[in-house]
Parts: sequence; C-alpha cells; structure tokens
Amino acid sequence: MIKRRTLLGAAIATGLAALGGVSAVPAWAQASGKTVRVVVPFAAGGVQDILARAMNGELGTALGQTVIVENRAGAGGTIGTGFVAKSEPDGSTMVMAAASHNIAGSLYTKLAYDPQKDFAPLAHIGTAGYVLMIHPDVPAKNVAEFIRYAKANPGKMNYATAGMGSATHLSMAYFNGLAGIDLVHVPLKATGEAINEVISGRAHAVIAASIGALAFAKDSRIRLLGVTSPQRSKYLPELPTIAESGLPGYAFDSWFGLLGPAATPPAEAARINTAMARLLKDPVILERLDKQGIEPKAMSNADFGKLLAVDYKRMADVVKASGAKIE
Repeated sequence: MIKRRTLLGAAIATGLAALGGVSAVPAWAQASGKTVRVVVPFAAGGVQDILARAMNGELGTALGQTVIVENRAGAGGTIGTGFVAKSEPDGSTMVMAAASHNIAGSLYTKLAYDPQKDFAPLAHIGTAGYVLMIHPDVPAKNVAEFIRYAKANPGKMNYATAGMGSATHLSMAYFNGLAGIDLVHVPLKATGEAINEVISGRAHAVIAASIGALAFAKDSRIRLLGVTSPQRSKYLPELPTIAESGLPGYAFDSWFGLLGPAATPPAEAARINTAMARLLKDPVILERLDKQGIEPKAMSNADFGKLLAVDYKRMADVVKASGAKIE
C-alpha cells in the first residue's frame, strides 16, 4: 500500500510538472516514505522519554515508517517544542508532549511559539496523576489535618520540588492557594531529590508523580495523603483524592500525547491517530504504560483538541495561583 501510494504520488508530480511547471505534490502526500521523528523536549530518562521509547518501534510498524526518538532538551522543554512548531507539517516530526506543554504558555513571559495555535493534536496516549506525601513527623493523617496544621504554623513549613515551574512546584503552589496556607518553596533539580528531602525531614511535603510514589506506599519514612487527580488512581486505589480528603475542587494531573505542527493536514493527523489507537489495544504496549503509571486512553483528533483547550485554561489558572513566572 505504501509503495503504491508513493509511486502514484510521483506520477502525479511528473504530470503536474509537464502541464504547468509544478515540481511536486504537497509534502504531506509523500510523508509515508520519510523517517518519523518523535521529539522529546527533555533529557533522556524522564517519563516522556521513556514513554516515547516504549512504543517507537510499534508505532513505526503501525505507520509503515521508521520512527526514531530525538531528545532536544532545554529551557523547560520549550526548545524542543519550538523546533517541532517550525518543522515541516507533513507528519514526519512530532513532539511527545504533556501538561507542561500548556503550562509553558502561562509560565514563560517570552515564548517563541503559541502552545495552542502552533500545534495540531495528533494522538492522545493517556494520563498520570500525582501524590501528596509528607514527613511522618507532621501530625496529619489526611489532607484536612495537614491543612489545619499548616494554618496553625504559617511560614514554618516548606515543600520540596523539582524546580521553579515544574509540575511538582505548580501542583503544590496550586494546593497552597486553594487551601489558603503558606508553605515555603524549596526548589531542587529533580523529583527524586525532593522526595529525599522529605524522607530526611528537611522538607515537610512534596507532590510527586504516582509512579514515583508507588515505591513509598509502605515506607514508614514518608506518608502518602492523597492523589491529585479527579478520581482515585488504579495504582493506589486505597488512597483518597485530595479533593475528597480535605480540599474540594482541587485537581491536577497530566495528559500525554503527540502533537505536530499546526498545518499538519487532517488526513495525516487522522492516520497517526488511528495508528496510536491501535497501539493502545496492544497488551505489550499497555504493560509498558502500566509500568510508568500511565492510564491509557485513545481519543479522536477532535476530542484531543478539546481536551487541550480546556487544559490550557486550567493550567493558566494553576500558574496564576502559583505566582510563578519565568522571563
């Protein structure tokens, strides 16, 4: 099928050239013969990188193309994302994006692209939540008790994060704003470091991705209070949501999906979407996602686009509540 379409495209191009000097058909019509680059806008080893590498081979088979993963890290993911925004819109270059994609739109005062207008939704992959964890010396067994204790000790408690503007920072800053408490921010370089600060007792609280929190579910050195997502996590089903445990209205989780340049033709976007939907039924792929704490969910291009629009507004509110800005 791929060979036939390529030959047909070449024949049309030749005919057009003879008639009117047109040298080629649109680039997207020939995209099936090109190597596909999935750009990860962060360094190797992170969730987006692991996720991209967990399925690039199978995605290539589904598309009938070679798919490679390319790390373009820097500036909180905005360098690699900006590269994709300016790439040829033929389906051969896409970014493995997450909630940080929308966060950047409100967090950075100067951004070389528009997270909404400069991208096309190609394929939604799934979602992942986070967990609020505290040091066991903090006298709180649930979120409501934690909030009451923090209010009784204004300015005396702190929380560790993976750095200014990270999901670990914004999720906790959002928590602070809704709860009306005053916890001091301790920015570090990685989530693992932030968790260690709480375990050591140098920090009182941290919000970390569910997959990172799983290892501490039965660890007496740290206490899990609640999940940030709107619903309970299948990975920690006994743990209540933060909303039901003491802070109604709170919700913070992350989607994962593939985005391409805004001008990607709908037919090409649909082709990629169909390929990903097929992968999300593959037991091998589902097992790999499960190991990363990602709950899979296929969506149409249109539905993914609606999710992105709603999430962009939600993340703008989160960033505003946090007070975070990066020049």
